[in-house]
Amino acid sequence: MFNLSRMNRFWRLSTGNFRQQNTQGSPSTEVENSISLRVLVLALVILGIVATDIAAETSFSLWALPLSVVGAVWSYYRRRDTNVAVKFCIAIGMLIALGTFFGRLVTELNDTRLGLAELLIQLQVLHSFDTPRRKNLGYSIVIGLILLGVAATLSQTLAFAPVLLLFLAIALPTLVLDYRSRLGLQPLKIQKEKTPKDKFSSLNFKFLIVNFFVIVGLGLAIFAVLPRLPGYQLRSFPVSSPIEIKGSFTGRSIINPGYVRGGNGNDRGDGTGQGKTGEPGKVDNNFYYGFNSEINQNLRGEMKPKVVMRVRSQAEGFWRVLAFDRYTGKGWEVSRKDDVTTIRRPPWSYQIFIPPPLISGKTQEVVQTYTVVSDLPNLIPAMANPKEIYFPTPMIAVDKENGLRSPVELSEGVTYTVVSEVPRRDRTLLGQTSTKYPRDIKDHYLQIPPEIAEKVQQRTEEILTKYNQNRVGKSSKNLDSAYEKALYLAQYLKQYYSIPQNALEFPYLDEKEDLVEAFLFKYKGGYPDHFSTVLTVMLRSIGIPARLVAGFSPGEFNPFTGMYVVRNTDAYAMTEVYFPKFGWFAFDPIPNHPLIPPSIEDTETFSVLRQFWQWVAGWLPSPVTGLLNNVFGTIFSWIGKAIAWFLALFTQGWLGVLTGLILGTTIAFFGWVAWGQWREWRNRRWLKKLPAMESLYQQMLQWTAQKGLGKHPAQTPLEYAKVSYQHHAPATAEIIDEICQAYVSWRYGGQNPNLNGLRQRWYELKKGTGDRAN
Repeated sequence: MFNLSRMNRFWRLSTGNFRQQNTQGSPSTEVENSISLRVLVLALVILGIVATDIAAETSFSLWALPLSVVGAVWSYYRRRDTNVAVKFCIAIGMLIALGTFFGRLVTELNDTRLGLAELLIQLQVLHSFDTPRRKNLGYSIVIGLILLGVAATLSQTLAFAPVLLLFLAIALPTLVLDYRSRLGLQPLKIQKEKTPKDKFSSLNFKFLIVNFFVIVGLGLAIFAVLPRLPGYQLRSFPVSSPIEIKGSFTGRSIINPGYVRGGNGNDRGDGTGQGKTGEPGKVDNNFYYGFNSEINQNLRGEMKPKVVMRVRSQAEGFWRVLAFDRYTGKGWEVSRKDDVTTIRRPPWSYQIFIPPPLISGKTQEVVQTYTVVSDLPNLIPAMANPKEIYFPTPMIAVDKENGLRSPVELSEGVTYTVVSEVPRRDRTLLGQTSTKYPRDIKDHYLQIPPEIAEKVQQRTEEILTKYNQNRVGKSSKNLDSAYEKALYLAQYLKQYYSIPQNALEFPYLDEKEDLVEAFLFKYKGGYPDHFSTVLTVMLRSIGIPARLVAGFSPGEFNPFTGMYVVRNTDAYAMTEVYFPKFGWFAFDPIPNHPLIPPSIEDTETFSVLRQFWQWVAGWLPSPVTGLLNNVFGTIFSWIGKAIAWFLALFTQGWLGVLTGLILGTTIAFFGWVAWGQWREWRNRRWLKKLPAMESLYQQMLQWTAQKGLGKHPAQTPLEYAKVSYQHHAPATAEIIDEICQAYVSWRYGGQNPNLNGLRQRWYELKKGTGDRAN
């Protein structure tokens, strides 16, 4: 009993001493009383949570915001108490949150950003119940900044931009109040009338507003000129949560919502003619007609534009969906639609390896991440020659045309990543390929309906012969290779055939009419996808294997999010041509489309600057725009080549690495010298703009700072002069003292100093120490 009483007394005394130290002790344990600082810190945290909600499309704010407010209020009123019980509960809550995070981590190994953000929000909510000191509020500021950074990596739209600006607007006064708290100054108070004594006790809102716009302007300028170098250096890619598959998956069927009526995927009797090969009909308003095992090109109409997916890719490209090998006269079909290969992924990883095609030639690895915004068929868009896919289902299927199929439709919110080995297009090498094609290529990619084969062949050879006759004595290339023939025919269709302005110019085809025949000989044109069908059949007619491929164009690149925004109206079809040993390469004969579809040769390195220049060029006369385009094009071309050459050094073995390091060190040295000279020039300009006495005083401060005795901001000139006697020779300290005395008399007393005498003594001092006078 005696021991227990002594222990109780010791506990009470210790607690009392701790409370006394907490309220009166050292700055490290002093509580923060500023309500304005606490409110601004809470606002930063709230903005970080809301930004994460907006970017990740989650609902953290529904519970985190009210609890954060409650925690902030509780912590303010209990800031002087020890709160041992509360801290104990917070510790338990943090352990539970950490355990929940590790449990969730097992199912989200490929993208932990959202899980980490949720853990950070949980920890911040618990932390908000115990923030007595400024140091604790500093932790909350950092957490708000981290949450904003997480939101930036998750954001796929510009909805994040207003939150970022608001965060900056609140962060500036927060940092001011935090700095005042560090200095131990009194909290700011809002007063109606200011006197000279308290004019520094309130926030200078004009200063904050000017700084806000300066920071935003500087940030946008840096953002515009910052190169967009390829990302994905780490091999951990974003993937959605696992999707469970009901029933067996064979990969033989294609599920396109645009062809499903009444919940029956096989019901195509909807009156539109979409699923009836060759019959007249209308296109679906929302879904591209070409994503199916059979397509009917005897359809008319337009789609209503809507965003279907967002793509983050290391290079611009054609997001390939599927290819067709058999022409039906009014459309296409996949003749081997049931001949597919299913590939499973291991249960511990999302990674699925896809057997690459056997091709030679240079290739480049390109990583793409797709986020589905609107429902799509179970066909998986990807760049050419995918070798790895990180997909949320246990398996996928690969067809004979190298198209990827999912067990389920690609519904809104699905995210997956593809790694493709995209072949480089070398015109010289492709022009030298053999025309001896493998048997399976000739069996499937030279098929033409016999009714039109001879007529189309004659027309194609007539076009090529006419070109060869006209090029006599000219420097243009001879059409003696499959590549040059495909290139010329695609360009020919662009120039000599047109897209109708109304349906009367290319009406529905009759039952006996053939699409290619009507396009070439009757209507002299057709709708966009018809151009690709005609080019494919023309190449087949002269013995060049070709097929029709459907997919999405790159879409609109958003330089602020770094993503390609793809709409349903970006879907179209073009022609792929086979070259032995090199594989398939695409050609686009559609008017107003690039002849060669975008691929790894294109870059978005300076995309923001390019878009800004296009906006400016729209206001300038054409001759001026052309001149500036040539000048800037040459400059950026040389810059790009120099950067590419420098980076290529590090891929050329030890000699290349050593050369690159020496060159980088040399450039850094001269850059450092130039930076020093520029700073010195700016300093001289600044000193010349100052009044003579002020300039001399500032020169003296800079010189003494170089000697190791810089003036503290809190010191007065006279205090600094007094201290200088302890660190400098008497003669030096005397001159410093004279300059400080003269400066104070001039600044605050209005007296005119003897500038000539002071300058003379100052120059003699610097000359005696071996320094060069400014």
